[in-house]
Amino acid sequence: MSTSTTSAPPPGTQDPPPAGAAPRLRVRTPARTGWRRALRRDWQLYSLAVLPLLFFLVFRYLPMVGNVIAFRRFEPGGSLFGEQWVGLRYVRMFLTDPTFWQVFRNTLWIGGLTLVFCFPIPIVLALLLNEVRRRSLKRFVQSVSYLPHFLSIVIVAGITLQMLATDGPINHMLGRLGHDPIRFIQEPGWFRTIYVGSEIWQTAGWGTILYLAALTTIDDDLYEAARIDGANRWQQIWHVTLPGIRPTMVTLLILNIGTFMAVGFEKVLLLYNPLTYPTGDLISTYVYRSGVESNSFSYAAAIGLFEAVIGLVLITTANQLSRRTVGTSLW
Repeated sequence: MSTSTTSAPPPGTQDPPPAGAAPRLRVRTPARTGWRRALRRDWQLYSLAVLPLLFFLVFRYLPMVGNVIAFRRFEPGGSLFGEQWVGLRYVRMFLTDPTFWQVFRNTLWIGGLTLVFCFPIPIVLALLLNEVRRRSLKRFVQSVSYLPHFLSIVIVAGITLQMLATDGPINHMLGRLGHDPIRFIQEPGWFRTIYVGSEIWQTAGWGTILYLAALTTIDDDLYEAARIDGANRWQQIWHVTLPGIRPTMVTLLILNIGTFMAVGFEKVLLLYNPLTYPTGDLISTYVYRSGVESNSFSYAAAIGLFEAVIGLVLITTANQLSRRTVGTSLW
């Protein structure tokens, strides 16, 4: 019994497809690493993001709908979205209000001073701690520096007020040196210094942790190569350390610029008083007083919307400049 075998024709001898026949399409199989497969595989990890997403949805995005009252007349007890459309009436009101421009200048001053002093100090402190070789000293300085971050803003403001009171410890020290007591809390000229100083004390240690974590990602071979080339410690810091933590620096700088206009509402509200309004009153505190204390909700919403738009423009501009200059950005 014999079996016949059919051999495949040699290459190039197959008959061409008939004219007019539809081309054969290749069916692409879905990627194995698609988002659905990843969700089924790592659903425990993705579930950790549910609560943060709900938080931002409920307390950040849904309240944006209320910005419509900046263009409508809102009356307490009436409609949630205002009673009557008034257009840009409240925008024109605060743009022609001298008090608004005063608090706008105060916001720029305090925001600028906070950015200039509070941003580089954690970098310097992280570089100094990175040079410390005694682990016990390094851990002690880290613990002391970032401990104020875990204190409530109310406690920080209370400590600041007690230290700077007329009969407080600082004025007692000035009295022993022969100086008259200084009314730090009542003098408008001291408010910006007090705020920036307390902000440095509270936030410098926490920012240092972020930069110390970034320093651990720098390859030791780069330092070895720099030493072989004859670089001293300062040159190693300039050419190896700072470029190594540049992405972290740029990211935090963009975030700080984004919150430039919304600087320190809670702390300022606790530290300032009517005597320090000329230098301490900010847009955020002015919005609070206009909306909550004076019941001018539409006027306050218009100012708050103006502040948010400026913040959006600042963070977008900073992100674009960072992407074009150093190649690092948030998105």
